[in-house]
Amino acid sequence: MQPLFAKAQTAARLLDMERPEFLRLGEAGSLPGPNKFGRWDVSQLLAIMRGDAIRMEEELEL
Repeated sequence: MQPLFAKAQTAARLLDMERPEFLRLGEAGSLPGPNKFGRWDVSQLLAIMRGDAIRMEEELEL
């Protein structure tokens, strides 16, 4: 069973990262931040890692 939302440690493990690396990428804006309950949306993380989630400003840069 895959969680819908995850704490930082679990989200980092899902992406095969150490927690500090995961948090650093979040602070840099490369990964989304947590929701108001301190959990990360696993579907958002998966979409980013698959390349399915592209930011509009990134898409417009040529």
